[in-house]
Amino acid sequence: MDGSVCAVPGLRIRKLTSTFGAQIDGVDLRQPLSNETFTTIQAALVEHQVIFFRAQDLTEAQHRALADRFGLPGVYPPARLAGKTDDMSYIEDNAESPPKADDWHTDISWAAEPPKIAILNARIIPEHGGDTLWASLFAAYDGLSPTLQAICARLSVRHHPGADFLEKLKRSKQFGPDIAERLAAEFPPAVHPLVRTHPVSGRQALFVSGFMDQIVGMSRAESDLLLGYLKSRIEDPNLQVRWRWRPFDVAIWDEASTNHRALSDHYPQLRRVRRCTIEGERPFYRPVSPNET
Repeated sequence: MDGSVCAVPGLRIRKLTSTFGAQIDGVDLRQPLSNETFTTIQAALVEHQVIFFRAQDLTEAQHRALADRFGLPGVYPPARLAGKTDDMSYIEDNAESPPKADDWHTDISWAAEPPKIAILNARIIPEHGGDTLWASLFAAYDGLSPTLQAICARLSVRHHPGADFLEKLKRSKQFGPDIAERLAAEFPPAVHPLVRTHPVSGRQALFVSGFMDQIVGMSRAESDLLLGYLKSRIEDPNLQVRWRWRPFDVAIWDEASTNHRALSDHYPQLRRVRRCTIEGERPFYRPVSPNET
């Protein structure tokens, strides 16, 4: 796949940056996808890490049918603890509910088995603002010196929802007053490798997230110093792609190799999106064998 053409008639894949990200045209996600079309989309996701489709006005059932092709959709943990079973969730920003995701993160990295893929369908988009940015964790790793790559490959990090996230849950009217305490009890810190091997491509990603707490075996000061530098890598615009939403756009991204942040510059305008995530596996690190170098 060369980033512009593919074997499926009418389907076009256009790279958005030289680093990652692609827009796919010529496919209607509301219709059942042929095996050939889905295989092409799946391969594009592995290659480009985040893919975008314009003007896809999906019903909940169509959104779920698309998600089912990638794996098992999961219920957002706070929603599940509140007794909800719907694997579709709505994120709504308005004057009474300010944006809450304007920081770099990988979704639910504080779980032992974080999601592997997320699929978002824009429902109501503000007149201006409200873009989303993604950063490539492959590129972040590749940009490190071989010496620092080797150091990071030996390290593990505790991931935790964190005080800010739990405080937002406490103030939320969506899940109930005790949801933060229940979440903290069910999800003790999860330990993940700092360098994560992608389960499909085998590429190495610098697995940073806004939910990182501390590097195992380091003092707090040492951990903060190293993690602060590593997280700063994804602030480089050369590692990023930015999407200007239109109503009904779809974004599908690989959670194992990206961070994202939803900008808050549209506040207090209304922004409503529907999202689901696909259940994943425990992150792991596998050294590259000499035959692969």
